[in-house]
Amino acid sequence: MSSSSRIHPSLNSAFRLTRSLSALETWGFGLSGLLLWLGTAPGMHLEMGPQAIWVWVPTAIVGVMLNLQVRHLGTQWPDVSGGTPNYTTRLLKHYPGLARYAAIGYWLGWVSVPAMNAIILTDLIKTNLEPLGLACPETALKIVFTAIPFIVAFSGTRALGVLHLFFVLPAIGFLLAFCVQGCGWLVLAPTTPGLLPPAWSAFDGQDWVKWVFVAIYAVYGCETASSFVADSRRPASTLQCLALAAGLLPIVYVGGSWVLMRLTPATGVGDSAFLNLIAAAQPFWGSQAQVLVTFLIASGCLLSSATAVSNAPRVLYQLALDGYLAPIFGVVSRRGVLGPSLAFTGLLSVACLVWGDVTRVVMVTGTGYLSSMIGIHLGMWLRRGHAEALWPRWSLVFCVVETLVLVVGGLAWSGIDLLIGLLLPISILLMDQGLRRTTMPGLRAEWWIQRYQRRTNRPVSDLMLTQICVLILLICSALAIGWGVRALLDGIALDSNANLFVVLLLAIAFVGVAIACWTSLPQVAEVMESHEAAEHFFNIAQDAIVVVDEAGVVQRLNPAAIALFQVQSGEIVGHPFSQYLAGLTEHPQFWANRSEQKLVQTTQTKLLDVSVSDRANAQLREYVVILRDITERQQAETALRQSEAQSRQQNQALEQTLRELQRTQAQLIQTEKLSSLGQLVAGVAHEINNPVSFIHGNLRHADEYTQNLLDLIQLYQKHYPHPVPEIEAEIEAIDLEFLTADLPKLLNSMQVGTERIQKIVLALRHFSRMDEADMKAIDIHAGLESTLMILQNRLKPRFDQSVIQIEQDYGDLPLVECYAGQLNQVFMNILTNAIDALEESDKQRSPASHAQNPSTIRIRTRMTEHQQVQISIADNGPGIPGHLQSRLFDPFFTTKAIGKGTGLGLSISYGIITEKHGGSLQCISTPGAGTEFVIEIPLSQTERLARRAI
Repeated sequence: MSSSSRIHPSLNSAFRLTRSLSALETWGFGLSGLLLWLGTAPGMHLEMGPQAIWVWVPTAIVGVMLNLQVRHLGTQWPDVSGGTPNYTTRLLKHYPGLARYAAIGYWLGWVSVPAMNAIILTDLIKTNLEPLGLACPETALKIVFTAIPFIVAFSGTRALGVLHLFFVLPAIGFLLAFCVQGCGWLVLAPTTPGLLPPAWSAFDGQDWVKWVFVAIYAVYGCETASSFVADSRRPASTLQCLALAAGLLPIVYVGGSWVLMRLTPATGVGDSAFLNLIAAAQPFWGSQAQVLVTFLIASGCLLSSATAVSNAPRVLYQLALDGYLAPIFGVVSRRGVLGPSLAFTGLLSVACLVWGDVTRVVMVTGTGYLSSMIGIHLGMWLRRGHAEALWPRWSLVFCVVETLVLVVGGLAWSGIDLLIGLLLPISILLMDQGLRRTTMPGLRAEWWIQRYQRRTNRPVSDLMLTQICVLILLICSALAIGWGVRALLDGIALDSNANLFVVLLLAIAFVGVAIACWTSLPQVAEVMESHEAAEHFFNIAQDAIVVVDEAGVVQRLNPAAIALFQVQSGEIVGHPFSQYLAGLTEHPQFWANRSEQKLVQTTQTKLLDVSVSDRANAQLREYVVILRDITERQQAETALRQSEAQSRQQNQALEQTLRELQRTQAQLIQTEKLSSLGQLVAGVAHEINNPVSFIHGNLRHADEYTQNLLDLIQLYQKHYPHPVPEIEAEIEAIDLEFLTADLPKLLNSMQVGTERIQKIVLALRHFSRMDEADMKAIDIHAGLESTLMILQNRLKPRFDQSVIQIEQDYGDLPLVECYAGQLNQVFMNILTNAIDALEESDKQRSPASHAQNPSTIRIRTRMTEHQQVQISIADNGPGIPGHLQSRLFDPFFTTKAIGKGTGLGLSISYGIITEKHGGSLQCISTPGAGTEFVIEIPLSQTERLARRAI
């Protein structure tokens, strides 16, 4: 599967990394890998002595070959970001699990760099503050040094690239000077101890494997320029940096290590990289050794941190694009900020800082990094015979040796740390699976895409290079002048504590650029971008735009204006604009802001909409005239106005027809519904009533006959107390005593049951009123009671809901003339809706809430002062939102879920009350406080109909 086919759909419409970096800026990121030698070489030589050189020689050779191999891969995949690990995923495309593991291992190798460098820089500052008697705020400095590169990176890669390039060139220059000048001094100086050591110590294979484990972490890190090929303006030049780094790698790692081996004393400097490098550099750098070494270590830490925060997020970005990680890591802003990937990298860096044990963190993250190197060499062996693999057989050898180093060297350092390092990429991949499933907004790609789309920023132009360089020069100059003035006033030498000055100089430069990236630089960039955007819109605008001076002479016009006037640009520029539009005067200050003008041409006359605006200029006053051809629009508007009247009449007729159709449809449905319900209820009541009446009428006789039989048995027991054994056995078998006591109770319960059934049948008959088709005076309370009896089953408590309480406040009402069956149907619809609302609300409430505020339906009746009967049915449910209340009585409108409501109940009820009974039906509801339906109908329908007839 190709990488493009695996891209998450949400990333197709998102921003992508643009080719915004210059070749020099990518070279800066690539060469900073050489500075990693500063952190590993002194410690190794302290432990191994002269034997350390046999670690650096083979690893440097493999590093050179790796750089050239990665350069070749970059030519095969020039649009792939992230470099080496993302080339590995393509080499291992048939083994996706292994490919992801190797890529994440590489990423972990760079994640720890900012935190480790922060610790090293803090220790360096602490070392320089102690002689001054000053306390070092270690925690604050570690946090600041860890955060600085991330702060700059969040403002855009371009700013970080320029800042990085400004310091990497002198840093690499001094590093090469250390290596070359040191080797030259060993060969040529009169007091040299000699280029070769007088004796070699015995070779220790276990120590060799142990330190190769660490050396790989530094030597192989010189291929980072490949990570920026996809956003380089000159990818081929960026790849040339890998060849340059391959050439410099032996000079630094072998030559520099040779200088350490011959010039670092065996004792007296401890394990401090700072002191070891000073001791080695002092013979040929003299008194400047401290300052230059301080600059090397400080710049090495800051620059490698900057490389890490630029390189590591690109690895996650490309993995997301290729479908190996969650889509959130593939989101990038218009300025090229990989926000989610950068944030995740920062989170892991902070975790490394919190851990604080540099040796263990390097061991754990180095395990993942070494695993990734095994992966790329294995991939090149598996792709042997293909164009992308240069030395597949050597790659197999390197893969075997690196596997041996991983196992033996890792166990030599710490078996626990080796195990953690091997499991850490798996835990990251498990976290990725969680990210794919989460629904939290901030952890979804869509949230970041929307956030970046709200910004109007675009890639900053090359003027950013000048701005940042000037800013760095101003910051460094201000600090240097301030330092020098303080030294003169205090009467001390300028070179006193110069190493502390160097550290502060680098740190303040980084902090200053970080602050500027979030304050002034974006504003300057916005001004430039706004100018470019205005020029772009001027040229692509579909409307004609003409710029005239204060005398009305044309200065500029866009391509749309040239097409409108059907002339060449040179034919109109420099001429008065009024000669083309006769309705304009010669002086633009008198032109109306908005007008319609005629443009008379040889073939036709056009009507133009003319908008005039003015803007102040430093030398003169210019006017911008926007012209829009509205000839066709005017014709269309005339035709439209003619047809609007006809359409309006047709629409009114259609609306009236639709309302009539909806009303007729609702009435038909109501009639059919009531008819079917009445027939069903009447049939059921009739069928139940006859047998129940028969049973109920015979129960009295059955009770009498049974009592007679029981009396007869008691007489037998009185006169024949000692029956034969067969009768005694039967009496005992049937439990005559219990039967005699329970049989009357049984008959009594049957009597109660039949009476209950008769009441239900009566309620059904009251509800349906099938025997009362005409208007008749009835008891409203009886209709309400019959409806409640039918709904009794829904009011009782069930396993999934609490009981619904009924509160009845009946007033003293006379008999009311109405259509009884239809009015009962209204009661049924409103009560059913109230029960449904309370049931849905109860599902969201806790038992304590039920106990404190039980679900309740309140029914109240009374006579109004206008001789109207008012029936109020209210509940304490969730209420109805205000924007829905106006639509409650519309046909087919329902707030219930699909399948639970038809949208006809309240519409039919409204028709029954208003049209059939001449009353009113109102809904009073407050969200969260319940709903009340108020019914008002006249007491006498006969009088109402008589008044209507008159």
